Amino acid sequence: MTETVLLVGGGGREHAIARALADDCDLYACASNRNPGIVSLAAGTETLDESDPEAVVAYADDISADLAVVGPEGPLAAGVVDALEDAGVYAFGPRQAEARIETDKAFQRSFMAEHDIPGTPWFETFDDAADAADYVESLADEGEDAAVKPTGLTGGKGVRVTGDQVTHAEAADYVRESGHDEWVIEERLVGEEVTIQAFVANGDVRPTLAVQDHKRAYEGDEGPNTGGMGSYSDVDATLPFMTREDYADAVEIIEATVDALGDYRGVLYGQFMLTSDGPKVVEFNARFGDPEAMNTLSVLDTPLVDVLTAAREGETLPSLDFTGEATVCKYAVPEGYPSDPEAGAEVTLDEEGVGDALLFYASVDARDDGVYTTTSRSFAVVGRGGSIESAEAQADSALDGLGSGFRIRHDIGKAALVERRIEHMDGLR
Repeated sequence: MTETVLLVGGGGREHAIARALADDCDLYACASNRNPGIVSLAAGTETLDESDPEAVVAYADDISADLAVVGPEGPLAAGVVDALEDAGVYAFGPRQAEARIETDKAFQRSFMAEHDIPGTPWFETFDDAADAADYVESLADEGEDAAVKPTGLTGGKGVRVTGDQVTHAEAADYVRESGHDEWVIEERLVGEEVTIQAFVANGDVRPTLAVQDHKRAYEGDEGPNTGGMGSYSDVDATLPFMTREDYADAVEIIEATVDALGDYRGVLYGQFMLTSDGPKVVEFNARFGDPEAMNTLSVLDTPLVDVLTAAREGETLPSLDFTGEATVCKYAVPEGYPSDPEAGAEVTLDEEGVGDALLFYASVDARDDGVYTTTSRSFAVVGRGGSIESAEAQADSALDGLGSGFRIRHDIGKAALVERRIEHMDGLR
């Protein structure tokens, strides 16, 4: 029997999920935007507020969905999985309570400490901005740097790191002026960041490839943080600056967290800092990353629908097979992004125009006369190849036909950037 699958969400991550599912099921999708890539793959789409549980359940009922996949964090925080479950639709994603591992950073850190999760940094939590700001300033007197985080969801743009992005005084001012009351102030981790995403259900953990995302807006890792300008993975599970022991230790941290969470299902995304003392947890997310989903799903050989149906049936999750290719993902963003983005540039590239690379639409405005940019990340291309170098060349070549009004970090995946990562970790070790 062909499964009817509802995909919730309309960004680049969800376009990647849609591409991984479309050939093996009857795919439907709902989101607040119309992603043209998802529209072209799905049997039907509905425009609605994907964080409105009643609206999502109503559409799931209309299409007689057998199961659902929830892509973004917003619907998870709103309890969409709980509502679908109550309506008799199995949703691959954590319930609202388990999603707190992402949606509430204070809970996340306290949970990790309570359960002795390896790789937990030191931290303090605050429910008053003034107290948090005073604490940040006191760390300057002690010569201690820190990561300063609002406890809630900020789209990857809320963190300030002293001694790296800002001074202690600037971080304290940010806390006082941000409008957030609840904060986590924690250890500044020094090393190289990596992401490992795992499929989780029925007590099983199936880790995927390590990926390195690039948050900074400009080449050379300069500028403010963004939702992610691009990412890369290698031909096997590790990265060039990462040992097999690093990977195994990070997976053990994910497994320990799943054990502590209990009946967790969905994707658990571990963002780690590889330090001189091994991997430490930067954060957990309760869903695929964007852009990391594009790297991972573009080279996943195991049918994604097989993972979903095994999860629903309470069966052992299948082992994951990958193609053995490296991937490089590069985002095209509107000029001025992220501080002063300019919307309205026409996206002239299409899936045929990127050659052997893959095109993933993210935040675009699909009009009758074409596809145009909004003020967020527009689209990504993913190159694949027998090495990071060849995958990068394919991704870069795919962007040759890009018109004006866009900016790209061309350095992602290039040999010079990768070598800097290797030298950095060699120095730390």
